[in-house]
Amino acid sequence: MLEGVYECRERCVRAVQSKDARFDGWFFTAVLTTKIYCRPSCPVVPPKVENMRFYPSAAAAQQAGFRACKRCRPDASPGSPEWNDRADLVARAMRLIADGVVDRDGVPGLAARLGYSVRQVQRQLLAELGAGPLALARAQRAQTARLLIETSELQMADVAFAAGFASVRTFNETVQEVFAVAPTELRRRARRGTSSAAPGTISLRLPFRAPLAPDNLFGHLIATGVPGVEEWRDGHYRRTLRLPHGHGVVALKPMPDHIACQLSLTDQRDLAIAISRCRRMLDLDADPIAVDDLLSEDPVLAPLIAKAAGRRVPHTVDGEEFAVRAVLGQQVSTAAARTHAHRLVLQHGEPIEDPGGGLTHLFPTMQALANLDPETLKFPKTRRTTLTTLIGTLANGDIDLGAGADWDRAREQLSALPGIGPWTVESIAMRALGDPDAFVASDLGIRYAARDLGLPEAPKPLTDHARAWRPWRAYAVQYLWATGDHPINKIPAADDVTYQVIQLPRSEHD
Repeated sequence: MLEGVYECRERCVRAVQSKDARFDGWFFTAVLTTKIYCRPSCPVVPPKVENMRFYPSAAAAQQAGFRACKRCRPDASPGSPEWNDRADLVARAMRLIADGVVDRDGVPGLAARLGYSVRQVQRQLLAELGAGPLALARAQRAQTARLLIETSELQMADVAFAAGFASVRTFNETVQEVFAVAPTELRRRARRGTSSAAPGTISLRLPFRAPLAPDNLFGHLIATGVPGVEEWRDGHYRRTLRLPHGHGVVALKPMPDHIACQLSLTDQRDLAIAISRCRRMLDLDADPIAVDDLLSEDPVLAPLIAKAAGRRVPHTVDGEEFAVRAVLGQQVSTAAARTHAHRLVLQHGEPIEDPGGGLTHLFPTMQALANLDPETLKFPKTRRTTLTTLIGTLANGDIDLGAGADWDRAREQLSALPGIGPWTVESIAMRALGDPDAFVASDLGIRYAARDLGLPEAPKPLTDHARAWRPWRAYAVQYLWATGDHPINKIPAADDVTYQVIQLPRSEHD
């Protein structure tokens, strides 16, 4: 792992001198003579070693008085995988900042979500990242502003508020300070690459660390999509998003060096949060080199990785939504689970209009589902109890499955609910919480793959063997699932919408 790499000066120097893109987002290089900071892979001639300074975040470099390089665009590099891979206070804080908590609720709101005092949170972030929560949120706003300036037709005042700035003046000053150029000049320089998006749609390029194997990532989201909430249309995975100030529709398409993203929002203030949630859903800030290097040490997994390196874990845009869908998926086919979910959506979801496709609803909130009549659920009584208990617990706020959740605590709380066992808990940990070490040892697809590969098939011996795969067992799951000839491993043809009736192997009930 690369944790704390910026603290090792020699390693940072080697990465900069070799222009190693694997380190982009792990640290930032500042140059004393030019007062500019870059990503390690910047194509310009590396500066003299004595003029290099290294920072763990763009915010820290900006606070030290450095401006973003206009050549390598460090603000556009993938985020640090560290915040998605770790479960400690700093990582949880960074995930919440990326989800816009500081912009919405301020630093006290961030501290309250984490269960610590404001002083403790500020001290921890300063110690590890060289910047406090306000500076980190400001750096994120600057990134969002640049994306909007360069890829949309929004007026500058609209860009300012969509990016989270409180005033146009603050927006202008921040862009000038961070990028050493006025917002209008940034747009002028980017004009030749302006996208021809539909009116009201913002087109973005979401970067990632190569390699990326899109088949299982998009295939899983497409094959398990809930009609009305998700769809596969014209080569894009599309879904509705419930956001703090309104709702949105996103269309995502894998490209060779980025993910093409088209966003339509009812309130532009939700832009940064929508981008963050899409990146999280597609696991775009993962470090595939670190993951694959460790998993390849197992001779059973090595050929699978060599065949299609860079598999990601398909996550979700809403942890509570996925938890409900995980319970609906107990002991039934994926097609049946989608049918159950679709019924809930039609009965309790919020209708929307989608001029660009066939999306009809937002997935219902837990508060809306809390009013459902258990007798209308067409599955066994014990599972009705499991579902209604889970919904009530989530509606009351007793379990946190959001970006800043404590993974261990969430596991304990879920396990205490009736009818929720290891398969459901680990599925939620993997896809809703984003724990890279979640492992669904009892999943039938995993057991079949283990049997065919000569690994232990029973859950306990398989879990014992999988200890060598830590902390990346959720990624090992993706490689094991990929050994089967299932639709979750394939992206359909651009005009193929038959995925809505695909049948997949049943998962083992808890």
